[in-house]
Amino acid sequence: QVQVVESGGGLVQPGESLRLSCEYSGSGFEFYAMGWFRHVPGKDREWVATIRSGGTTNYADSVQGRFTISRDSAKKTGYLQMNNLKPEDTALYYCKVTNWRSDDYWSQGTQVTVSS
Repeated sequence: QVQVVESGGGLVQPGESLRLSCEYSGSGFEFYAMGWFRHVPGKDREWVATIRSGGTTNYADSVQGRFTISRDSAKKTGYLQMNNLKPEDTALYYCKVTNWRSDDYWSQGTQVTVSS
């Protein structure tokens, strides 16, 4: 059984930073990719960033240059460093890990609120 536990959300002011963590565990899980997504009620879920096992990363245009995705393979933990946060970044953030069989496992979600 694969478990994905996310942490690090909170309330910050515009321009501040937050780092989200996403720890995955499970016997035999072979990491292929981690993706971060966010959701605002009433809107479609939005893809934010992805990191793959080889280290390649991709970002949505809305966060490019402000957010950084990374992973510590030894700790089986991924991170989303979010800098220069804006009110429009307010959302419920999720991480998803995918194995080489394309099985997806989601975190429980953490709220990020950017407000003055």
